[in-house]
Amino acid sequence: MIDLTGKSALVTGGARGIGRACCLMLARAGASVAVNYRVESPSAALLVEEIEGLGGEAFALAADVARREDAEMMVDEAVSRFGGLDILVNNAGIWKESAIDEMSDGEWGEMLAVNLTGTFHCIRAAVPAMKEARGGRIVNVSSTAGQRGEAFHAHYAATKGAVISMTKSLAVELAPHGILVNCVAPGWTVTDLTREELLGPARDTILKAIPLGRAATPEEIAGAVVFLASELSTFITGEVLNVNGGAVLVG
Repeated sequence: MIDLTGKSALVTGGARGIGRACCLMLARAGASVAVNYRVESPSAALLVEEIEGLGGEAFALAADVARREDAEMMVDEAVSRFGGLDILVNNAGIWKESAIDEMSDGEWGEMLAVNLTGTFHCIRAAVPAMKEARGGRIVNVSSTAGQRGEAFHAHYAATKGAVISMTKSLAVELAPHGILVNCVAPGWTVTDLTREELLGPARDTILKAIPLGRAATPEEIAGAVVFLASELSTFITGEVLNVNGGAVLVG
């Protein structure tokens, strides 16, 4: 039912986890996909091969979203190759633990640079092309932590809360240009970043806090992203779509 044929997409942090699932699902729906990565070159190359094997169009693009010049280069390359940019998925992010009284300036700065400033860099770079096309979709990946906080991850929660606020602000600002800006807020999801926690001693505690009793798959998060990028969501903007098995409702 979702048909993105003729559309072009850029997914940051697209080589693994949620980003990888988004790239594949967008491609299966017909979109051409630019797969951004920072260091996972082999994974990105394999993903491009997989998409091409499905009959889709994709290319991999190395860039550090925390660097303005990298973000601008990445968007320019996607626009040049595809003739425009219809969909931007801001998925690149990091998640690290630190007690507030032990957190260094470097840890705080790194989290903001990637999770928040990186999202800002990519949106600022992409908006001119979307304005010229008189439309576009921006889907930001936040977290339940951005809505209710997360102990020992104050810097992470702060960035994800800010992404939600930025989403709502830009939804109003960009609506006159036909650009819809929304946010997907995952809870615990099985990825390389979280696998150790989900398989470790905290597993039972984590799962008890999720009404559905399990963590999400990357594909379950990607489904929400692709929905917001599709023609099924033409009257939705400024929304935070929770995909967390009900976890944000308890505890």
